[in-house]
Amino acid sequence: MSQQHDTAFEMATSNLRYGPGVTREVGMDLAEMGLRRVLVVTDPRIATLQPLEVVRQSLKQGGIDFDVFDQVRVEPTDRSFQQAIDAATTTDYDGFVAVGGGSSIDTAKAANLYSTYPADFMDYVNAPLGGAKTVPGPLKPLIAIPTTAGTGSETTGVAIFDLSDMHVKTGIAHRRLKPVLGIIDPENTRTMPPLVAAATGLDVLCHALESYTAIPFNSRPRPDRPVQRPAYQGSNPISDVWSAQALRMVNAYLPRAWKDPSGDDEARGQMILASAYAGMGFGNSGVHLCHGMSYPLSGMVRSYCPPGYPDDHALVPHGISVILTAPAVFRFTAPACPQRHLQAAAWLGADTSNVPAEQAGEMLVGRLIELMQELELPNGIAKLGFTAADAPSLAKGTLPQHRVTKLSPRQASEADLVDLFEQSLTLW
Repeated sequence: MSQQHDTAFEMATSNLRYGPGVTREVGMDLAEMGLRRVLVVTDPRIATLQPLEVVRQSLKQGGIDFDVFDQVRVEPTDRSFQQAIDAATTTDYDGFVAVGGGSSIDTAKAANLYSTYPADFMDYVNAPLGGAKTVPGPLKPLIAIPTTAGTGSETTGVAIFDLSDMHVKTGIAHRRLKPVLGIIDPENTRTMPPLVAAATGLDVLCHALESYTAIPFNSRPRPDRPVQRPAYQGSNPISDVWSAQALRMVNAYLPRAWKDPSGDDEARGQMILASAYAGMGFGNSGVHLCHGMSYPLSGMVRSYCPPGYPDDHALVPHGISVILTAPAVFRFTAPACPQRHLQAAAWLGADTSNVPAEQAGEMLVGRLIELMQELELPNGIAKLGFTAADAPSLAKGTLPQHRVTKLSPRQASEADLVDLFEQSLTLW
């Protein structure tokens, strides 16, 4: 049975609420769920800003007891996840509230999972690095309140982190990790520094673009049981709708949100909505090579400390790590589904009229580079400190990411990956 192709796909996502100021409603939501004591999960920077203060006041007004764990690491690791798990197990919390970017939301997912169903840490981690154990049952309610417009983590059942000793990124993926509610409040992204706005917005772009160009859902093996159908199923008609609209919104609003993240209310609101749209798309279809290749870039970084991010450790912001390989990746994948690449380029503002299929890759890549230059991104991974000598190690670090790389419309060998990393050293 498992050798037959699947004929079904599923659409699963969190409930979403959008609007300026809706963060103030979280206390009422928790009270209506019957929750009495929750753990609020955030990072040290957000802990000092208005979004967390609004959450605190709302919880107090709703009569909800709470503690705050404010030690989330931006670009989390297995060790920082474990800190949050330890905090979550000290008290019998009956729910969680995540306030922050994808790092905080993913950390809360892990804390919820391991405090509810304790196990060896690697048991739930994606294969082949971990055991890929199925989440045994329902988790406690988690409400996610994003403060960046990028990861879409409020809509997905995925938690991403670095394995510290292996210097590679991996994750935990299961539909039961999804938050029960994502509160999408444009007021919460008002304090984003420009590079954070650019990086998170380009993560939205890659989520949508990789989702739309992933292998079709009906080219995947049929699972023996419905519960074994992966969250990342391949492109499908419903995910395509969300991904298409996210790409249109990125084209229209990301440059504006980058130029004026605190003052352009319309652009800021549309970008945090685009993040959720893309999350609903890729959360049910998947991502592929850009994300698979981004994980060793993040795990093997040596000294890069981007402006606007914490400077206590080297890091490559996730959105930067995915977009800097995108030109090489989409040149490589375009021959597999040229019409989808051309359509995506059109949604991003390129004039694709009378463009032949064989030029689809260059048309899409040209538009991506224009956008990256407009947002003043680093010109390739060499600017992050990598050299051609790193390409073989980066390729080896990508190989274990087959949960996502297998969704590429064109399969990449180890030699192909080395070449893609070399092409990504300098982009223009």
